[in-house]
Amino acid sequence: MFELTGFQRDLLYCIAGAEEPYGLGIKAELEAYGDTEVNHGRLYPNLDTLIEKGYVTKSQLDDRTNRYELTDAGREVLAGRREWEAKKLSGVLDS
Repeated sequence: MFELTGFQRDLLYCIAGAEEPYGLGIKAELEAYGDTEVNHGRLYPNLDTLIEKGYVTKSQLDDRTNRYELTDAGREVLAGRREWEAKKLSGVLDS
């Protein structure tokens, strides 16, 4: 979990929540959430890193578009992060 950057974790969350997780759709969601532009030179190398680490798979949606999906390891990393956050925030947000 801690070997990922915040941006890479955000990518995992976007992929997990998307109906059709493809590059430009993920980019648009990140830009809407962060209210900032995400350039291709940042997006795709980070997606490739997540693939190399085994958290995401890539398949072809059509001739020009790739589809990204979480692997079991990707889901586990998100679950571990949520568990860690819950422990750190227990009692803090209940006030």
